[in-house]
Amino acid sequence: MFQSFDVTARPEQAAPRVTALRAEMQEIGLDAFIVPRADAHQGEYVAPCDDRLAWLTGFTGSAGFAVILAGRAAVFTDGRYTVQVRAQCDPAIFDYVDWPATTLADWILASDVQKIGFDPWLHTIREIEGLRCALEGTGKELIASPNLVNRIWKDRPDRPAEPVSVQPFELSGKTSEEKFAQIGAAVAATGAEAVVLTLPDSISWLLNIRGSDIAHNPVVQTFAILTTTGRLQLFDDASKYAHLGPDPRISLRPRSEFSEALGEVTGKVLVDPGSAPQAVKTLLKQARIVAGEDPCILPKACKTPEEIAGTREAHLRDGAAMVEFLAWLSEQAPQDLTEIEVVKHLEACRAATNRLKEISFDTICGSGPNGAIVHYRVTEDTNRALKEGELLLIDSGAQYQDGTTDITRTVALGDPGAEERAAFTAVLQGMIAISTARFPRGVAGSHLDALARAPLWRMGRDYDHGTGHGVGAYLSVHEGPQRISRLSALSLREGMILSNEPGYYREGAYGIRIENLIVVTPAPPLESADPQRDMLSFETLTWVPIDRRLILADELAPWERDWLNDYHDAVWDKLKDRVSEPARAWLRQAVAPV
Repeated sequence: MFQSFDVTARPEQAAPRVTALRAEMQEIGLDAFIVPRADAHQGEYVAPCDDRLAWLTGFTGSAGFAVILAGRAAVFTDGRYTVQVRAQCDPAIFDYVDWPATTLADWILASDVQKIGFDPWLHTIREIEGLRCALEGTGKELIASPNLVNRIWKDRPDRPAEPVSVQPFELSGKTSEEKFAQIGAAVAATGAEAVVLTLPDSISWLLNIRGSDIAHNPVVQTFAILTTTGRLQLFDDASKYAHLGPDPRISLRPRSEFSEALGEVTGKVLVDPGSAPQAVKTLLKQARIVAGEDPCILPKACKTPEEIAGTREAHLRDGAAMVEFLAWLSEQAPQDLTEIEVVKHLEACRAATNRLKEISFDTICGSGPNGAIVHYRVTEDTNRALKEGELLLIDSGAQYQDGTTDITRTVALGDPGAEERAAFTAVLQGMIAISTARFPRGVAGSHLDALARAPLWRMGRDYDHGTGHGVGAYLSVHEGPQRISRLSALSLREGMILSNEPGYYREGAYGIRIENLIVVTPAPPLESADPQRDMLSFETLTWVPIDRRLILADELAPWERDWLNDYHDAVWDKLKDRVSEPARAWLRQAVAPV
């Protein structure tokens, strides 16, 4: 199993750890210390050695932070984790803060603290500059500090050191030499002579390498400095690269020498203030910093034809595995299954392809009220038996060498209720609205987000997460900068892969989410002879049936019904020869027209 069901943190462990942290704060004269989820690479997921927030507080979500004061403490999380944080963190120790509705600056300004400590490797330049600006003139001071959690974490795990692998040209579509030239030219266009790279997926993409430093995300955790002349310094454990042989373009240095190397840099250097740690800015003492976005981010997001072709094939393989799983699930009596048993069987179906490298994240398998926890992770403590008449939300994905998948299906266990069917139908309508969208070049994800929410808004409902995130090509399942979200001002471009996943969650009762992956493509021309703008649209990548038992067909507009029936016809055509006979029989029924 790639997924573990162990309980990784418990609320009762927080009290002695927070007490120990306060003792360290007092020793160096701090009134507060910030403990982020982030590591030095600012990724969403962290290695066990960097999972400080979970170790200290018990909260295992992928976004949030804690602030520890002498007499109180708080955990800041967004709407995805409202339920989870209350289940995992001791209310006797922590206040729960709705973030970003309440910002860190607002909270600090309302407190009586004066000296606030932070580890400059775990906060971005932009984050610290914004916080300092907000606190300016208040007498409150941000102080760069050693990491105090590291001091009290006596059994902290070692940093991962597994060997890297090479992503072949037939799947990447560009050689690393071509990428060096492309990125070098982009850096030179800013007036800089070099760029500091700290994002693992950027460096992995640039070098066409993959790793296993982070569970479920095949990235290599490393730092790099690339010059416009095509020379690169890479800072990592040399043992991870020993099997690859030397590369004259690359000098490999220990990770521990990154700080020293930054101090040696001269001239103009490009640094991304939104992803580079504050420590990078502090250590570049001889250089002149040119602020700009990591130049790998946008080229990485716009997939090559080879990456898109590989992703299409990965989704067909994954779709067949999902059909085998759903066919099996339909034959089981709900009361005989638990959430863990469901997760195990789904992973076994993917493993049976003999192409599974990893799962792309811990499967979210929430039955009944657990489905309302947006990023629910089942453990031995929370494992719940399935029950007749409930909904089962299954959000999962796989890492294959030719592509990354992410799919959510909500399944009725028996006869669904009228309320659940009405909500499901509205969510489906939102998903169809995104799937069928045509839009001019220059349109951003924020412009499209409302299309997915409109059916729910008409019911007085909404969901507290974005409609879609970017997805990598055998890289991170959550990839920036592309998003379908109220917060995304970036114009969508050809080759960007995104999720399309509206949902609805009724706390304590059920959760609904339907998710396909889509890729931005040129829109096919319309039959009209009138002049038309240059338009984009989405191609669907995910091919798995949607539970027809949960759909109120009479609520669908004719064009929505046509889309659904056409989608199911395509699922049948694409998967019927890829699945077993029992699964094919189930599939034939599952894609019947509505």
